[in-house]
Amino acid sequence: MTTIEESVINTMDGRDKELFDFLPYMLQDIWEMGTSPGIVSSLINKNFPNASELKILDLGCGKGAVSIYLAGKFHCRCHGIDAVKEFIDTARMKADDFDVSSLCSFEVGDIRLQTKELTGYNAVILGAVGPVLGNYYETLTLLSNCITHDGVIIIDDCYIEDGSNFTHHMSENRNEIYKQIKKAGMFILDEAIVSKEEIKKSNEFIFNQIEKRCFELMLLHPEKSKLFSDYVNRQRSENRILENYVVCVVFVIKKMKTNTNILKKISDEKR
Repeated sequence: MTTIEESVINTMDGRDKELFDFLPYMLQDIWEMGTSPGIVSSLINKNFPNASELKILDLGCGKGAVSIYLAGKFHCRCHGIDAVKEFIDTARMKADDFDVSSLCSFEVGDIRLQTKELTGYNAVILGAVGPVLGNYYETLTLLSNCITHDGVIIIDDCYIEDGSNFTHHMSENRNEIYKQIKKAGMFILDEAIVSKEEIKKSNEFIFNQIEKRCFELMLLHPEKSKLFSDYVNRQRSENRILENYVVCVVFVIKKMKTNTNILKKISDEKR
């Protein structure tokens, strides 16, 4: 298993784990770091008539934007986990600012390990963190133990259109994703495609903030200038991919219902 620092940097489209200690500085101006709280909120509102009763697990929660938004809108309970202590500190502060600290709890941790022990959630959110838990089959198999029998897993991700010649180490084609979801005993209950306009707007804002802070870090640490310039260039490249070569989507995935009549018949036959 890679170190937690390497895992986080891969999620943030970096290559060098030395960047880990600089992430709080580079991302200090950004609260909504990936998944759109509005899109997740819309999907929850559409699929859960009693959203206030939900217990939500937010994995790789960053600075808590999604959890805090959901808690404020639905008055549901949210628990967020992220590996970066400074992000969690900000999430707790923001929860206080938005008067949802009684509904939101945040902790520093490694989601690769903690998901093996967490249970009883109505929804698990895996927001724009890439294959940190493995491919879709591995991820869903692991997270299925975290949700109730009628719970859902919400994944913010990108896929490559079937028939495309484009390849990327962080993305699979849509047909392969469907196969892995089915193999895991689940199905797509709902989905929301993120518009290219929204992606470009978000990318532009985030990139400008990262570029500004990386230039500052180059002045503060001239011996590490290449580390920061490489990261800026990699962000620029990843943005181009998001805007032109893949489809960004938020999936709502649910377990297939077991036919209790079939199970009863099998049980009776064994007797």
